[in-house]
Amino acid sequence: MRVKKVERSRVSDVDFENLVFGRVFSDHMYMCEFKDGRWGSPEIVPFGNISLSPATCSLHYGQIVFEGLKAFHGGDRINIFRPERYHQRFCKSCERLCIPPVDYNLFIEGIEELVKLDINWIPRSKGTSLYIRPFIFATENFLGVKVSDTYLFMIITSPVGAYYKEGINPVSLITSEGYTRAARGGLGEAKTPANYAASLFPAEIAKKKGYTQVLWLDGVEDKYIEEVGTMNIFFVIDNTLITPALEGTILSGVTRDSVLRLAKEWGIKAEERRISIDEVFSASQKGKLNEVFGTGTAAVISPVGEIMHRDRSIIINDKKIGPISQRFYDEITGIQYGEREDIFNWVFSIPVTG
Repeated sequence: MRVKKVERSRVSDVDFENLVFGRVFSDHMYMCEFKDGRWGSPEIVPFGNISLSPATCSLHYGQIVFEGLKAFHGGDRINIFRPERYHQRFCKSCERLCIPPVDYNLFIEGIEELVKLDINWIPRSKGTSLYIRPFIFATENFLGVKVSDTYLFMIITSPVGAYYKEGINPVSLITSEGYTRAARGGLGEAKTPANYAASLFPAEIAKKKGYTQVLWLDGVEDKYIEEVGTMNIFFVIDNTLITPALEGTILSGVTRDSVLRLAKEWGIKAEERRISIDEVFSASQKGKLNEVFGTGTAAVISPVGEIMHRDRSIIINDKKIGPISQRFYDEITGIQYGEREDIFNWVFSIPVTG
């Protein structure tokens, strides 16, 4: 792997006490080209702009996939949380977009070398981390709908704090009327920009109404809950953990899977099934809706304090984080920072040297 280092690091210019998610980028980036049916030699170069032709097909037809995972400072080592699972999802998304898969060794070695080179960019405070963004896009130049023959795989990193301004405090959600994020057979389960582009306008409407995010309902009957704009969603009803099943329209969240694995380990009853917005409101009226929380790489666990649907609103747990949400948050972040036992071998560790 060829490595070209920056002449001067920008890390001293960063205010690590006031990190805004996804605004500051580390010194270096990783790049590897796919052409002539194979991957070339990877390289790490100083972070900067890249040159593209205006005819680059991904700009016109959206053949792009990305991922997001995190590295945590654990004192004598850096912990990367569940990279194998993120790689699996990355490759599944690539398959859906007709993009050649990235070998796991190429994926993890790129992340490892980049993280080691920019180790000083990893914040040390609890609640902070180094966000890692692998992505791949078609690079062939043509104006016609076809699968590209060439691609560029890149990794960039960013020191981050909390994703939502509320932090671990409850967020508010509103369902979206008249808009659909995904349908079966579409791109709903692939981590591709098209999914997020479809959610932007309804999300802006939600913010103008004073809500944090959109709670998406299914695109056919407009009544079954799917996911939040940037998170999977869980409901605790009568002490049972319920989350929408993976039926091809929502993202298979790594944090979602972590919560389900922990629930099984702890003996918490969990169900993956269809759940309607009416069932949630009915449970609230009966006093059986104990907690609601979202899960995602960026926020980990994000409790929900209010849900608005049409002209009705419910308040969950007095807009306070519940004990189950808190337990999942404490356990997952504890594993990520190396403070709790990693019984599932989720962490890929890099020793801190020097």
